[in-house]
Amino acid sequence: MTDDTPDIVATATRIVYENRWMRVREDAVRRRDGSAGIYGVVEKDDFVVVVPVEADGSIHLVQQFRYPVGARFWEFPQGMWGGPGADPRRAAEHELAEETGLAAASMVEAGHLYEGYGTMNQGFRVYLATGLTPGQARPEAEEQDLVSRRFPRAEVERMLREGEIKDSVTLAAWGLLALKRMI
Repeated sequence: MTDDTPDIVATATRIVYENRWMRVREDAVRRRDGSAGIYGVVEKDDFVVVVPVEADGSIHLVQQFRYPVGARFWEFPQGMWGGPGADPRRAAEHELAEETGLAAASMVEAGHLYEGYGTMNQGFRVYLATGLTPGQARPEAEEQDLVSRRFPRAEVERMLREGEIKDSVTLAAWGLLALKRMI
């Protein structure tokens, strides 16, 4: 499109549901051609995902029960960082320590992606953590079932390839780091 006409304009908004972690809103919209419609949007604060890689190339994953899908899955440590204006690098350091007990000598941001921009505004920053030092994990109450484990790189890649790791954020983070030749 070459003109300045917006693709979609909200003409009204109503909050359908809200709690401390998320908000669901329904927008009445007008499309570029003038037709009316509705759009449902899930609003959530951005989060961080941390890929902890040891000097020997092994990788730390965490496993926890994911209530919405009713199963346990392996994934990279990840979590929300406290809203707009918060420092995502500090959040990455915090999430890594909280979920695995690890501290990183180096925490390098690889980029920002969106989780599901067809329905939600939430994005995430990908961090590569190296120079790892072990410590005591401090999971939150919601993470009391969390398990942390170190895997050889070949095993993580097999798990990703064969669909054993089903978390799209973990797969996207790994892909981004691989494409940028950071791992």
